[in-house]
Amino acid sequence: MGLREFVIRRVLQLIVTFWAFFTILFVLFRMMPGDPTSMFILDGMTPEQREQRIAELGLDQPLYVQYVEYARQLLTGDFGQSFIYRDPVMDIIVVRFMNTIVLMATALFFAYVIGITFGALMGWWRDSKFERGGIVVALIARSSPEFWVGIVLLSVFVYWLGWFPSSGMRTTGGELGGGFIARYGSVDFLRHLFLPALTGAIVYLATPTLLMRSTMLDVLNADFIEIKKAEGLPERTVLYKHAARNSILPVVTVAAIATGAAMGGSVVIETVFNWPGMGREMVRAVNNNDYPVAMAAFFLMGSVVIIMNFVADLAYVYLDPRVEYE
Repeated sequence: MGLREFVIRRVLQLIVTFWAFFTILFVLFRMMPGDPTSMFILDGMTPEQREQRIAELGLDQPLYVQYVEYARQLLTGDFGQSFIYRDPVMDIIVVRFMNTIVLMATALFFAYVIGITFGALMGWWRDSKFERGGIVVALIARSSPEFWVGIVLLSVFVYWLGWFPSSGMRTTGGELGGGFIARYGSVDFLRHLFLPALTGAIVYLATPTLLMRSTMLDVLNADFIEIKKAEGLPERTVLYKHAARNSILPVVTVAAIATGAAMGGSVVIETVFNWPGMGREMVRAVNNNDYPVAMAAFFLMGSVVIIMNFVADLAYVYLDPRVEYE
């Protein structure tokens, strides 16, 4: 099987995965306990007004009709209307989705930059105190739950030192910029971003660190490294240009998968720091039986996981010629 056939097969599998994903989402939310109409049917409403409101939201239709309408909405990018806000779902979740992307992208960026650097140095200085200490730190970070790391950082940097705000994206009463830079580039926003991003960076730091160290140890045992050393090249050149460069491939492909997983982990971080992102909105929507918002949130976050796994799959076979297309 060539690369072209491999890509076509993976795209077909991607379409089937998306179909199965949104079908399972639809079934699960229709099976959830609780009456969604209780959140928007007010006590003073007459039976006629109640029936009219239910009909407006399409909840009086058979399930297969609701399923077809749900599929049509996804294909057209229309997620319907929120039961609670009574606004289009897209208007509600776009900003929150972007807030989550900014938070988790920052956390992953620092986790992988620091992790790759330290992992390469740990592999280079094998059997040293630096390597042993780095392994201990990485294992502690890997085993630490996100909520615990967040609470520790809050205790130290907010309640003890008072350096950073405890929650939200901006100071109460602060100006909300309209453009991307104005919204996400202000000093006030960056101060609010620091602790939740640091929490994510600590939690996701272990994977690139340990993986980079492991692949560095394999590469350093290769013959071409000994040849480069015998040629008299400086240690720094051998480390960065030859050893680290050839070790980074597995870390890059794993980073794509980690991006998808981090979207799921954002729920805890956003809850701890009261970050107005998609994860916190998803929890609120589920608690209030706001099906359209909850399903759209799950769909978008799940889509990121599916797409990033797809990208990782393609990147791995493209970048590593030793991997077969089967």
